[in-house]
Amino acid sequence: MMILGIDPGTARIGAGLIEYKNKKAAIKCYDCFTTSTGDSTAARLDDLHKQLTRFIKKHKPDIMAVEELFFFKNQTTAIKVSQARGVILLAAAQQGLKIYEYTPLQIKRALTGYGRAEKNQIQQMVKMILNLKEIPRPDDAADALAIAVCCAHSLKG
Repeated sequence: MMILGIDPGTARIGAGLIEYKNKKAAIKCYDCFTTSTGDSTAARLDDLHKQLTRFIKKHKPDIMAVEELFFFKNQTTAIKVSQARGVILLAAAQQGLKIYEYTPLQIKRALTGYGRAEKNQIQQMVKMILNLKEIPRPDDAADALAIAVCCAHSLKG
């Protein structure tokens, strides 16, 4: 099973694709989608939709796992991330992907057993679980892979 993890954001969206087979996760690829800060919100969302749709069509994941918005101190940031998240969910639905959503707490607990783990602990676990030589960069890509691994761990069988 191919699982696409998505870390929603405003300027940069992380994507991480893993294969989950026989209760083992293996990395396939990871990337970040960026949009131009000079563009209008509508243009940026359209660009994100196109980039993500191309990625899905190219790599043909079976399912998508997306981080849920849980808590934001800045309401403006929360609204922008929510808009991006809506486009992400739309692109997945249009491509017929089953969507799983996880809170940051669930992701941290799935990877480390501790819901309040630090970012570096999560990244180290991604590196270890996926048998990588180094932590994927940028952070958004590592976060997307963590979301995909969380989904793999939550699946039955």
